Amino acid sequence: MASSTATAQIGVTGLAVMGSNIARNFARNGYTVALHNRSVAKTDALLAAHGNDGSFVRTETIEEFVGALEKPRRVLIMVKAGEATDAVIEELAGAMEPGDIIIDGGNALYTDTIRREAAMAARGLNFVGAGISGGEEGALNGPAIMPGGPKESYESLGPLLESIAAKVDGVPCCTHIGPDGSGHFVKMVHNGIEYADMQLIGEAYHLLRDALGLGAGEIADVFTGWNSGELESYLVEITAQVLQQTDAKTGQPLVDVIVDAAEQKGTGRWTVKSALDLGVPVTGIAEAVFARALSGSRAQRKAAQGLASGTLAEKPTDTAQFTEDIRRALYASKIVAYAQGFDQIAAGSTEYDWDLHPGDLATIWRGGCIIRARFLDRIKEAYEQNPALPSLILAPYFREAIEEAVDSWRRVVSAAVRLGIPVPAFASSLSYYDALRAERLPAALTQGQRDYFGAHTYERTDAEGKFHTLWSGDRSEVSAE
Repeated sequence: MASSTATAQIGVTGLAVMGSNIARNFARNGYTVALHNRSVAKTDALLAAHGNDGSFVRTETIEEFVGALEKPRRVLIMVKAGEATDAVIEELAGAMEPGDIIIDGGNALYTDTIRREAAMAARGLNFVGAGISGGEEGALNGPAIMPGGPKESYESLGPLLESIAAKVDGVPCCTHIGPDGSGHFVKMVHNGIEYADMQLIGEAYHLLRDALGLGAGEIADVFTGWNSGELESYLVEITAQVLQQTDAKTGQPLVDVIVDAAEQKGTGRWTVKSALDLGVPVTGIAEAVFARALSGSRAQRKAAQGLASGTLAEKPTDTAQFTEDIRRALYASKIVAYAQGFDQIAAGSTEYDWDLHPGDLATIWRGGCIIRARFLDRIKEAYEQNPALPSLILAPYFREAIEEAVDSWRRVVSAAVRLGIPVPAFASSLSYYDALRAERLPAALTQGQRDYFGAHTYERTDAEGKFHTLWSGDRSEVSAE
C-alpha cells in the first residue's frame, strides 16, 4: 500500500518493468520503498496494480523522493544506460548528502561506471554499479546481483540486496564484486557468456532440424531430456518450452513463424570489444555476436540465397548417435564459453586491480540469472580447489568432460561442414580447444613475417632475449636487446 509518512529504506527511480518488479521485490521482503519516475503516471500505475505488495512511498519530485529515505540514503536507478543515467545521477547528487549511496542497476558500460564512481566520490557520495540478471521474473522473485563500488557501501546496502536476491542452498546470489566498475564488468561478461550459450543452443537446434529432419516438437523432447542431465540450465529449459509452443494463428510451431533475425542490446559487443582491448580470445562469444549480426543482415541473406553449396554429404542415418554427439558437442562448447568468460574476468581484474574471485562469481550465478546452470557448482568447486587455475578447461572435471566429448565434437563439426550447416560457435570453440592444447602454433611464422616487414623482432626457443634478422642485408641475426 502507499504511504505518505513512512520512512523508506530504499528508493527506486525508473519504474519500467525491471524497476517496478525490483521495487515490488523489496516491498515483499519487508522494506518500505520510495517510488519515483519521470512520468508520475507509471508510479500511480504500479501502486494501482501492486500497492498491496508492501509499503511504498509515492513521490513526484526528486527532492520529495530523496527526502523520503532513511540515512544513509540508498537509491536504485533503473533507467536506460547512457545519457539518461548520467542525467538522473546528476539530479540525485544535487539533492543528496555525503555518505548517501547511488546504485545504478542498469546494463551500464563498466568504463562509464568507473567514471561515475570517481565523480561521485569527489562529491562525498558512494556510487555502486550493480549488475542485475534474471530478466523480469528474476527482478520480481530473486535475481543474481553483482554490485561493485566502495566496500563500505556494501555494509549498508548488502543486507537489502542479499534479501531480494535468488538463493541456492540458502546462499544469496549476491556478493560484493569489487571496486568501481567491477560489478558492471562482470555483468557484461555474464551477458557475453549468455550470447555464446544461446548461439550454441541455436546451432544444436539447427543440426537437429536440418541434419536429422526433426520437427519442433521432437526437438523440444530432446532438449527436455537434456535438461535432466549435465546440461540442466535455465536456457535449455526455456528452449524446450519455446519449441513446444504452437502459434494460435497458423497452428504451426511458433518457432517456425518467428523471423530468423536476432536482435541485441549491445552488451555482447561490449564484451568482445573489451576482450580485444585486454588481449583475451573470447572466440565463442565473438562468433555468437557476429552470428546475430549476420542473421539481421536480411537483405544480404535474401540476395545470397541460391549461392552454390558444393557437393553436400548424406544426412546422418543413426539419429540416436548423432543426437548424442550433438549433446556432447554442446556441453564441450559450453565449457569453452565459460572458460573464455572467466579468462576475461581474470584479465579485467588484473588490468584494473580489482582482485576478483572467480569462485564467488560461479556461486552467485547458480541462481536467479539467465546463465544459471547445474554445472556452475562444478565451476565453483574447481576454483575452490585451485583459485589460480590457468584455465577452467584444465580443472579435472572439465578436462575429463571434454576428453569424453571430443570425438563427438569433431564428428558434429565435420558433419555440419559437409552438410553446409553453419556452426560458427561449435567450430570456433573446437578450434580454440585445439589451439590451446597444441604443442606448437603457426605464430612462429607470423613473428618471422612481422620481423621481415617491420623489424618487430622475435624470441628464440633456445636463447633468452629478442632478435632480429637483417632481411634486406646479409640475413644474419642480431640481438635486439
